[in-house]
Amino acid sequence: MNRSEVRFGQTELPQRQVEVLRRAVRLEWVTIGFLAVTVTLVFLVLGNSQAMKAAWIEDLLSFIPPLAFLIAIRVNRRRPTLQHPYGYHRSVGVGHLVAAVALTTMGTYLIVESGIGLLSGEHPTIGTVELFGASIWLGWLMIGVMAMTAVPPVLLGRAKLKLARELHNKVLYADADMNKADWMTAVGSIVGVTGIGLGLWWLDAAAALFIAAGILRDGLKNLRAAIVDLMDARATTFDDAEPHPLAGEIDAYLAGLPWVSAAGSRVRDEGHVFHVESFVVPRDGRMPSLDELEAAREGCVELDWKVQDIVLVPVRELPIVVPVSE
Repeated sequence: MNRSEVRFGQTELPQRQVEVLRRAVRLEWVTIGFLAVTVTLVFLVLGNSQAMKAAWIEDLLSFIPPLAFLIAIRVNRRRPTLQHPYGYHRSVGVGHLVAAVALTTMGTYLIVESGIGLLSGEHPTIGTVELFGASIWLGWLMIGVMAMTAVPPVLLGRAKLKLARELHNKVLYADADMNKADWMTAVGSIVGVTGIGLGLWWLDAAAALFIAAGILRDGLKNLRAAIVDLMDARATTFDDAEPHPLAGEIDAYLAGLPWVSAAGSRVRDEGHVFHVESFVVPRDGRMPSLDELEAAREGCVELDWKVQDIVLVPVRELPIVVPVSE
């Protein structure tokens, strides 16, 4: 893959983002491979523990974000068409929404199921298995598997977090955020299994509720973020922590042009790139020339690779829905 082939729609990625994208794709494939092993191991030692069942289901759900990321990356490379004049950048938002709905639905289901188990007083049991000619309590295998699978997701999550910031990819961020919290699922499962071994039957159901609550929390957090983006809210940073500073940079650049009296922009997040509508008030009511408008547009594009689809609109006064830079 050469640089000319790496683009999001019509946006050609800078070399730095090309390398970041390649690393992100590799990490997601590594994640899928790791999850395949983890899901198999946990299934083999599942037993009757509700906490282990919840952890296994969470591992299954963890396939969704990396798959959504890989599919969206391929889809949004397609160029705009007459039917899709804005391109296919929204595929990232769609993937984000699908992952969030799956997490929310399954988190709700597990909370209900674990709550029923706790209220009904179910007493799960863990038997023994024959391994290498010896009889071993299955709980030890459960604890060992969860302990082995606790650390790698955290390392993967930290690595993805840096890449999500540079790519401005909220699906990758959601995946990284879930990976970083996976150690809590492992610890919760170990506590639940240990509780069964100690005769504290309720500890298993409580641990399952803890894991389910974490799944639901991730689902609701990402569901809100995905819906807000799809409703064309003001563009925010990759982690939705604050308005994206690029909007202010565009306004400051435009306001600094000699023929501009004031400037303000509406910026919406299309996935990786932004769609920008910048309104400018010409000085003394003088209509700018086509050359001035084109130069201003090119200057905005050069500010950041995410600014490709931008429209400049000369107006008498700024709309009330945009901030003012003078």
